[in-house]
Amino acid sequence: MAEKQTAARPYAEAAFQFARERNALPAWSEMLAYIKTVAADENMARLAADPRVDQARLLGLFLDVCGRQVDAEAANFVRLVIENRRLGLLPDIAAQFEQLKAAAERRVEASVLSAYVLDADQVAGLEQALTRKLGRDVRLSAQVDKSLVGGVVIRAGDLVIDGSVRGRLADLASHLSR
Repeated sequence: MAEKQTAARPYAEAAFQFARERNALPAWSEMLAYIKTVAADENMARLAADPRVDQARLLGLFLDVCGRQVDAEAANFVRLVIENRRLGLLPDIAAQFEQLKAAAERRVEASVLSAYVLDADQVAGLEQALTRKLGRDVRLSAQVDKSLVGGVVIRAGDLVIDGSVRGRLADLASHLSR
């Protein structure tokens, strides 16, 4: 996992720098999402793994499938990825691109796990509190995990706030076992 992320980083950073210099971050975000989807197709993945399919043919097929969804620069990016036999890294490349884009836009994607469904006002309140704490625009997605018993677990980048009953019980058990 870490090896894939390390290998994907230079591609993501290059795509990000290129897109930022041209004020095209949203367009590149959409193109990378589309390219990632095409690469994830099982038929395309099988072709990419087949040693009998040469790179030029694979590139031609890939770009034919993409059609007008990618511009000339993105097509050149795909060519580079295919030439370096890194097509399998596209999900990681796209994810890292999105992280770089979010940082540049001073935005963070966060998630909240709760034992019960949160209503819109509760989610909005958590978003506002996180925005104040992090100094960034926060987009929060909420999910339910009944095993938490109560409370919430918030993840925003590297920050994890565990206010769940399950987490507090685990802390208590840890302190008691010392």
